[in-house]
Amino acid sequence: MDMKFSLIFFSGDERNKYNLVLDTANYADENGFHAIWTPERHFHRFGGLYPNPSVVSAALSTVTKRIGIRAGSIICPIHHPIRIAEEWSVVDNLSNGRAGIALATGFSPIDFAFNNDVWEDRRDITFNTVETLRSLWEGEPITVVDGVGQHQEVELHPCPVQSDLPIWLTCTKSVQTFEMAGQLGTNIITGLIDMSTEELEEKLQVYFDNLEAYGHDRETKEVTLMLHTFMGESEEEVKEKVYEPFINYLRKFFKVVNTQQKALNPNQAIDDMEDKEQDALLQFGFEKFFTKGSLLGGVDKCSAVVDRMMGIGVTEIACLIDFGVEDEEVMGSLKYVNELRKRFTK
Repeated sequence: MDMKFSLIFFSGDERNKYNLVLDTANYADENGFHAIWTPERHFHRFGGLYPNPSVVSAALSTVTKRIGIRAGSIICPIHHPIRIAEEWSVVDNLSNGRAGIALATGFSPIDFAFNNDVWEDRRDITFNTVETLRSLWEGEPITVVDGVGQHQEVELHPCPVQSDLPIWLTCTKSVQTFEMAGQLGTNIITGLIDMSTEELEEKLQVYFDNLEAYGHDRETKEVTLMLHTFMGESEEEVKEKVYEPFINYLRKFFKVVNTQQKALNPNQAIDDMEDKEQDALLQFGFEKFFTKGSLLGGVDKCSAVVDRMMGIGVTEIACLIDFGVEDEEVMGSLKYVNELRKRFTK
């Protein structure tokens, strides 16, 4: 079985705005990569380039010809499902049938400023939205209440190109989300930011078991794993280039997590830790990712990581490339990522 390779963005650098996204999208399109993913993030410099993935994806649709154009991920509960369907039907038309979306339940309370009464029900809303999107995409009308209280039937326009919308659920800490993805028969996108490979393997088995129990064909489903990626001639060279940017990236990421923690558990915020404790946590995080939770290194080292992920059921690796290395260096690294891709493509 081949491993698919895609590019994904998560953090972003406002110095050069969207140059890296556009340049790497063109490279990916011309060199056989599978898809390009852009996230939805709000109210923070870390990720602030991506407040609406459908807008960025519409632009990417017009400058690429082959690769999949995907949202990774839409914060589902803060949007009306009809609006999601409309926006991504536009992307599907602009790309001639290359759209796909991942839906996330949302983890940061501040994002729910757009729709602040759905936090407690965010999981159920997300799971229910899957079926609503499928119905709309297939041309079925759904009933809504209009501005004067009347019940009306509405349908999706413009009509999409694809007969079925590829849908992923974003699955991380909660085993319940892996279970529901299996029950609903969606693809999944996940990462190693807060779990080990062994923990992911256990959760994927839950997903696979539920796919089987609910009559879904595992062979038609995608398991997409986000891995931080920067490759070069040797492990030593890569480590030297990525160490400082990655530490800074983790520091910014922890600030985002800290905002969440302050809202949910005020007494457990990361910035309450002493500086040396924070530094030790950052160093631990770097070593964890560099050693076995990323595609950071040479082609041979990264091949072993891909083999391991294939062994637990991963079918697509989404290479996260925007964690702070200079744009020119990232572009240069892609030739090694492409070499790795070719090793796993028949």
